[in-house]
Amino acid sequence: MELAKRVAALTPSATLAITSKAKALREEGHDVIGLGAGEPDFNTPEHILSAAKQAMDEGHTKYTPSGGLPRLKAAIVAKLQQDQKLTYEQDEVIVTTGAKHALYTLFQVLLNKGDEVIIPAPYWVSYPEQVKLAEGEPVFVHTDETTGFKLTPDILEHKITDQTKAVIINSPSNPTGAMYTKEELQALGDVCLRHNVLIVSDEIYEKLVYGEVVHTSIAELSAELKKQTIIINGLSKSHSMTGWRIGYAVGDRRIIKAMTSLASHSTSNPTSVAQYAAIAAYEGSQEPVDVMKKAFSERLDETYKALVAIPGVACVKPTGAFYLYPNVKQAAEQCGFSNVDAWVEALLDEEKVAVVPGSGFGTPDYIRLSYATSMDNLHEAVARMARFVEKHRQ
Repeated sequence: MELAKRVAALTPSATLAITSKAKALREEGHDVIGLGAGEPDFNTPEHILSAAKQAMDEGHTKYTPSGGLPRLKAAIVAKLQQDQKLTYEQDEVIVTTGAKHALYTLFQVLLNKGDEVIIPAPYWVSYPEQVKLAEGEPVFVHTDETTGFKLTPDILEHKITDQTKAVIINSPSNPTGAMYTKEELQALGDVCLRHNVLIVSDEIYEKLVYGEVVHTSIAELSAELKKQTIIINGLSKSHSMTGWRIGYAVGDRRIIKAMTSLASHSTSNPTSVAQYAAIAAYEGSQEPVDVMKKAFSERLDETYKALVAIPGVACVKPTGAFYLYPNVKQAAEQCGFSNVDAWVEALLDEEKVAVVPGSGFGTPDYIRLSYATSMDNLHEAVARMARFVEKHRQ
């Protein structure tokens, strides 16, 4: 039986091969340190766990409205008002089975065959695949250290065509941890308004920012930009709820209505118990978020200093998320490897350190390291990387 062409066009996940190999090595008894995690290493906060148990005990285990519980929508509306001074109505919110499902559903209702979506590279691996599944065309825009891994208005303007439907802005970014300033967002927003391009603002890492920087949503800059923006967010990263699968999209009620209709024929509704847990996450204490953020900040500072001391490794220090995204092309060349993917594979074979090659994010000279693991693991992993480079350097 022949499979659908849309599936055949998908690119395998960049993390799949390295994760599979790391797992096999662990099963053989090797001491593998994995730095590929895309989730916090903290458990979900206790008050959220308690709320989920209470929901189960009270029988809240049935279907809910497809777009989410009204009380959870109200909590999301209140969160946006408090954090970004943005005012939305509940019919401008859809709760989804994770932020990934929000993005997938958005592209399904937004794109027609051949519509283009501008995606700055490095990009989160699922963006282009979701666009392709909706029969759209991903249009990649290369960014690097010279722009702080950020899209510029001139480049955006140059890439827009008559087929451009949307642009994705991920701030803070996965995989780079880069974050746009208010001025940078305004400049990009002006271009989108001139060309009537929808802004898909992925803000899933908004709570994990470090130093003096402040997260800004492009939707809060003006009424016009709010109307032109769909915000994507969720509780996976901010409240360590990756497995609960609660995300949401906020914006134009016509788009949200279409997304809700599609969701009613795909997932029916997000998991009921997880929605009650999400209500507790937003209505309850935010202290666990601050504790987690503090730990990530400390890990970032220590790991970054040790990482950039390795010969041939260059890295822009991120201001958000929980990833480091160093350029290791020079290190790979000095070690005699033809490309970074081969260097990554050898690092796992010889030193049992698993990192994600940047080729999966559209930039093959880089690697992604997650510091969502213990400080001891981070110290040991970077020490092994330094030893690996020293051993192979020519």
